[in-house]
Amino acid sequence: MTSEAFGSVTVVAIDGPAGSGKSSVSKEIARRLGFGYLDTGAAYRALSWHVLDSGADTRDEPAVLDALRTFDLRLGLDPDARTVMVGDADVTDAIRTPEVTRAIAGFTRVQAVRDALNDGFRSKARESGLPGVVIEGRDITSVVAPDAPVRILLTASEEVRAQRRGLELKTDAGDVAQAMSQRDASDAHTLSLAQGDRGVDVVDTSELDFEQSVAVVRGVIEQRTGGLHGR
Repeated sequence: MTSEAFGSVTVVAIDGPAGSGKSSVSKEIARRLGFGYLDTGAAYRALSWHVLDSGADTRDEPAVLDALRTFDLRLGLDPDARTVMVGDADVTDAIRTPEVTRAIAGFTRVQAVRDALNDGFRSKARESGLPGVVIEGRDITSVVAPDAPVRILLTASEEVRAQRRGLELKTDAGDVAQAMSQRDASDAHTLSLAQGDRGVDVVDTSELDFEQSVAVVRGVIEQRTGGLHGR
């Protein structure tokens, strides 16, 4: 399966709100198909770290754009050994701190930043040398890879998503639900576009466990591609 943006690399584009299971399912799908796994959220986190490391404020758009010019990002695609490098610094763990996470909101709406990162995602997948890449994150089905042969929107009820994220973060689901509601409001327009696109397959994981979710997503991939063989 080929596309103009990705050449001979088969791209599986996966969108979804927080707690829908998109990260864990995407990684497992990549493992079983022998594909790369591209976590686009890690790129935004890495840029946030880079801006803060330079001493700038992520709400200062000129400073963010200046930092973008020196942003030497290298993302590993191995789903079992993911690494995130900025220059010579291994920031794989550093980008997961609360400070870095909070700071991302300062620039996520800056179009020049989004355009630059999205171009980088496409190049990373196209030049991966792999048979395929699972790209996961926000705006993947509608902006990053609208012509991918497989585009999937993973969803789940707000209650289920809050429970999952609470277990993941080891915190109260009620506290998570409030933050998740704010994130949902931010993502609402993008997700509604994906749901209304007949080329996007919607998979609701509310009543599915992990293995069932993986099986359903893999079934969609096989149907859309005519069958991909993996483990």
